[in-house]
Amino acid sequence: MKTYLITGASGGIGSGIAEKLASEGCSLILCGNRNEAALNDLYDRLSPLVPCKTFLGDLSQEAFVKEVVVSSLRDFGPIDGLVHAAGLASIGLMTDLSLSDWSKLFDANLTSAFLLCKALAPHFISKKEGRILLISSVWGGRGASCEVAYSATKGGINSFTKALAKELAPSGIAVNALAPGMVDTPMNAMLTDEEKQAIIDEIPACRMTTPSEIADMVSLLLKAPPYLTGQIIGFDGGWE
Repeated sequence: MKTYLITGASGGIGSGIAEKLASEGCSLILCGNRNEAALNDLYDRLSPLVPCKTFLGDLSQEAFVKEVVVSSLRDFGPIDGLVHAAGLASIGLMTDLSLSDWSKLFDANLTSAFLLCKALAPHFISKKEGRILLISSVWGGRGASCEVAYSATKGGINSFTKALAKELAPSGIAVNALAPGMVDTPMNAMLTDEEKQAIIDEIPACRMTTPSEIADMVSLLLKAPPYLTGQIIGFDGGWE
């Protein structure tokens, strides 16, 4: 039985990934931040099926990340992989973005990835295997108007992925990023129907993707040979 640590588990993408991996019999460490009710609901649904443990807190805080990893290793034994789906988005003109807002996005999307990988890497290195899969975005490669900070964080995830993959490949650890296009989740509720349709009109597949499709792709990538590493894998319906 594999054990995976999933962040953003209270969100649309993270919960979809958790449900998929639970259906495959994996033990799950589920991390959320603000939506405790959604995290508890996910636990209630999945814990009768597979061993689960939940953590609620800020993954940009090193002490909390260390607590998650140490506690999980104690209770579950070896961890096979990390799926980092937690993150924040923000829409608005760059000139209206405060330094506090900028820092908040970088903490949530990029600092959290660094701290999680730093905490888990020694464990993966000691057993000469492990999977790190970071959820990026199509905007990490092409950038989005009025999403400067979000695009910058996802571009950072892409570079972080490529660099860390080179560092950990000699230890048999695969590090990749999945870069979805537009996903049908509550995060896109900030867009009007007209704004959503304008984006969909640009997508050759003529629709958004779904959390369940992303979960299917995550499942495949976690099973891929470790020779697949350092890749930013687009999942955007031909948009990019």
